[in-house]
Amino acid sequence: MKQKGLGRGLDAIFGSDKPSAILKPMSEMAEIAIAEIVPNPSQPRTRFDEEALDELADSIRTLGVIQPVAVRRRNAEGKYVIISGERRWRAARLAGLQTLPAYVREVDDENLHAMALVENIQRQDLNAIEIALGMQRLIDECHLTQDALSEKVGKKRSTVSNYMRLLKLPDEVQLALKEGLISMGHAKAIAGAVPEKQLWLLKRCIRKGLSVRQAEELARQLAESAERHAPVEEEEYPESYSRLVEALERVFSQEIGIKRLKKGGGRITIDFADDTEIERFIERFQKR
Repeated sequence: MKQKGLGRGLDAIFGSDKPSAILKPMSEMAEIAIAEIVPNPSQPRTRFDEEALDELADSIRTLGVIQPVAVRRRNAEGKYVIISGERRWRAARLAGLQTLPAYVREVDDENLHAMALVENIQRQDLNAIEIALGMQRLIDECHLTQDALSEKVGKKRSTVSNYMRLLKLPDEVQLALKEGLISMGHAKAIAGAVPEKQLWLLKRCIRKGLSVRQAEELARQLAESAERHAPVEEEEYPESYSRLVEALERVFSQEIGIKRLKKGGGRITIDFADDTEIERFIERFQKR
């Protein structure tokens, strides 16, 4: 059965016909002092769950290190650089171990990051932003186009493009995705909104708990009619307009629009996603 995605490993990135270009045969298995091992400076994973590390450390104290880490031979400072297994290395330090079983491999500088990236993605700890950053570094450092990266990792070109688009989003959106406040689907929807409305759409997704489908629909509406669906921020509108919108938002979960006409008067619009929203509106009024 054909494997999907990045789980295909290093051969998926660099091809199986030239493995020596990436990884020479394992030269030795060794027990290395933990103090002589250092993390990979280009490690794509930026955060480690402290509670999970403590649990792994407890397991190591009881059972030892079951799976050796992989390291590159000593660098100029005499240290071994981790290729894969930094989480195990960190937990082993917490457990008080002095040495760690390791495969010592031959790896060149150009491909050290690529190996760490693939290993981490296979271990499913990376969030979408970290994957996107890792892909970008893979493109930059290994001189790959998005098409080439797509082919090597076994992902659709559109999927790679979606990850790359995340890096063009405002910092606030990237942080919200990284912190789990929104999903990748939400971020994709926000990326499809006009740039000046992306932060507003982010706040709407978080405050209203919008589903991905609702976020996509709102992004589409914003693209079609930015003026109609923009938040009330125009200076010439009285402060009472904003208070009215805030009051209505306590009742309705969807977007509230307010427009003052030049000749006087105006209109208030209340968006709804589908017919079931109408029933929910009625229920809210009845409760009041």
